[in-house]
Amino acid sequence: MKSKPKILMVDDRVENLIALETVLKYMDVELVKATNGNEALRQTLHHNFALALIDIQMPEMDGYELAEILREEEKTANLPFIFISGVFTDNLNIFKGYDKGAFSFITKPFQPEILLNKVKLFVDIYQHEWALKRLNDDLAEKNSELSDLNKELEAFTYSVSHDLRAPLRSINGYSQIIMEEYSEQVDAEVIKLLNIISNNAIRMGELIDNLLALSKLGKQEIRKEEVNMDHLTAVAIEEALSGQKINNASWKISKLHACYADYHLLKQVMINLVSNALKYSTKKDNPLIEITSELTEKGYTTYHIKDNGTGFDMKFADKLFGVFQRLHSSREFEGTGVGLAIVHRIIKRHGGTVWAEGEVGKGAKFSFTIPGIESF
Repeated sequence: MKSKPKILMVDDRVENLIALETVLKYMDVELVKATNGNEALRQTLHHNFALALIDIQMPEMDGYELAEILREEEKTANLPFIFISGVFTDNLNIFKGYDKGAFSFITKPFQPEILLNKVKLFVDIYQHEWALKRLNDDLAEKNSELSDLNKELEAFTYSVSHDLRAPLRSINGYSQIIMEEYSEQVDAEVIKLLNIISNNAIRMGELIDNLLALSKLGKQEIRKEEVNMDHLTAVAIEEALSGQKINNASWKISKLHACYADYHLLKQVMINLVSNALKYSTKKDNPLIEITSELTEKGYTTYHIKDNGTGFDMKFADKLFGVFQRLHSSREFEGTGVGLAIVHRIIKRHGGTVWAEGEVGKGAKFSFTIPGIESF
């Protein structure tokens, strides 16, 4: 539970303390009284004050001396205080009060409204600073928790990378050995099952690779440069074609606008989107893939990769970019369900957006925006 702001009142005359208390008693604060400088210093050891109201004329230690000590102590170095005096009211003493670090100076007899307004101001400042400190403390705690989670994720990634790959290699390796060296000793059904085992081991390895790639995207540094999208797209198409069964696709590629991005990450985006277009066009007699770009408002460039393949139902569009989200079974089209999630992560890290439009049996169009050269 949040405690009330505390105000230290220092005056050697009890009637003056009572007068201050009468004016401030309706504020939602805790008032702490001290009748001399030494007592005031003791109170600062036990309390954190939002404000101090200090009389100047006091025996043994006057208000100026008390102010100097408060400014020298680490705990009270930034404590705001207001001098209140009925004797030292000339300009010289008022300037001296400000020189000692006073935030304000009130002369006696004071008007209650003036005192009340000034105290409210400093209490409000204190409460805002306290709230900001709480937010900063919470943020620091969350950052610490996030750092711990990232370390756990790195440990998990290491485990996935090393511990899970080994048994998969063994499964696939021994399956291949049996099929190659003992094919004449086992019947065709066994060979068929071993092929299924081997293919699933390979697919699991691909899934692990994709998950590792996705996990690394959040930590990978983005190195932005001017990117020639014509050249990048040509490289991406060449790499995408090397992993596809389709070889009769027609291409319609416009002159593409340059952009400002991480070349290697953006190449991965184009490889994934082109591979996606090729994969879902394999059942078309005349597959056609179009790649275009256009300048949009606020210095962004939009790129489109369109195909005339299987397409999808738009009511499932929001699922496309999630991890493991697939709109078609693996028997229809191969894949791990991670490629578009990687696309989404990369474009988001560049400050852009990605979306898709499609119609069942009539193809799909994937689009993304990214800062163009004109925005820099």
